Amino acid sequence: MTQDAALRSHLAKVLDWEEAHATYDKGVDGVPEAVRGRVPHGLPYSPWQLVEHLRITQRDILDFCRDSDYRERAWPDDYWPKDAAPPSPAAWDESLAAYRADRAAMKALTLDESVDLLAAIPHGSGQTYLREILLVADHSAYHVGELVAVRRMLGAWPSS
Repeated sequence: MTQDAALRSHLAKVLDWEEAHATYDKGVDGVPEAVRGRVPHGLPYSPWQLVEHLRITQRDILDFCRDSDYRERAWPDDYWPKDAAPPSPAAWDESLAAYRADRAAMKALTLDESVDLLAAIPHGSGQTYLREILLVADHSAYHVGELVAVRRMLGAWPSS
């Protein structure tokens, strides 16, 4: 395996590994419908808001990497859902599925040898593909940690 292939493989794994923390899939697994829209006392977000924020942000970064017509969203309004609860049980499931599909697309971009990871994204302002991949991994890890804490505060984290 070349050094480039090894780096790409490690980067693809970092998008969902659990060597240092809970994965997104573990963080969202089994969240009871009754707590998805609850905001714990002293915290600003519900599980739904965290899940949807993760989906929106990852998609935004993916769009930035792939779309030469990308337009920046308004921070923070376009990145956080206003309502604490999902509009329906289906919306929760759709958000989880969309996040996973976009994560797979980020992995594919990472593994695509025609993409120079150190190259500046042509329509950006100096950001590289490597920076964006690491940003997705770091951002996801941070908010999955928050999701775990929120679930614990709501009594919705597995005890074992």
